[in-house]
Amino acid sequence: MRLPVGGLIPNSALPLLLMRGAVRPGADDPALPFEQAFRANGWTGTWRNGIFPYDHFHSTAHEVLGLASGAAQIAFGGPEGEVVDVEAGDVIVVPAGVAHRLVAEHGRVLVVGGYAGGRSWDIVRPTSRDLQAARGRIAAVPLPDSDPVHGPDGPLLAFWQEPRS
Repeated sequence: MRLPVGGLIPNSALPLLLMRGAVRPGADDPALPFEQAFRANGWTGTWRNGIFPYDHFHSTAHEVLGLASGAAQIAFGGPEGEVVDVEAGDVIVVPAGVAHRLVAEHGRVLVVGGYAGGRSWDIVRPTSRDLQAARGRIAAVPLPDSDPVHGPDGPLLAFWQEPRS
């Protein structure tokens, strides 16, 4: 998914990648298979929680979100972006700079997140006064070495080999 670039939300020339049913949630611990896949493929700093209900983006890292349980509507790209329905098993790779927020949740939603290449993350809101500095940090975020689910031969690397603006 390509989102509008510019304005108060930088977004990215890199496309957001939605992989439907990419990971089968565990029977006893729905989040564990996501954590194992992400960490094995170099997406670390994993966490379990939900998604903030306000537009925000990360200027220092690409983020992966895996829905371990429940279903949700998530807005990507800010006011000019898109709302996407996701359900347990889906994985979303969010490029640095792409805004996202929870719109609605159904059932007990549990999200597993992580960051490419062990990078530290930050939270930037569109109203941030340091938006120009955030744009500079986004431009410096390197491409990942591996798809968070499928490894070095996964689809992410093919989609993200395009030039960035």
